[in-house]
Amino acid sequence: MTTRYTEDHEYIRVEGTTGTVGITNYAQDQLGDIVFVELPTPGKKLKKGDEAAVVESVKAASEIYAPVSGTITEVNLALQAEPGLINTAPDAGGWIYKIALDDTSELDSLLDDAAYAKHTA
Repeated sequence: MTTRYTEDHEYIRVEGTTGTVGITNYAQDQLGDIVFVELPTPGKKLKKGDEAAVVESVKAASEIYAPVSGTITEVNLALQAEPGLINTAPDAGGWIYKIALDDTSELDSLLDDAAYAKHTA
């Protein structure tokens, strides 16, 4: 399993050719209490950088962008009833969607753990 990050604070945790996407702990901390999540539609095709979802907090609404190109295979329906899962477990129960990757080489342009830590320092 590999985890990569965007400079906009999305993470993608990749197993095989499927990625689980959410926002990082740093991002949820900056946003504050998450009150609503607009989930993408399963089956939707995204290009890297496309808007995939929207997270609304008490402070602001933030677009969530696709870190890679692919097709949405699953969304986290638990977030409809409990959007705060993003605050309490952003990298576990608070994931937003899963995507079937079109091209795993796109992961090479994303940040690894060390580069992301430096980016947020």
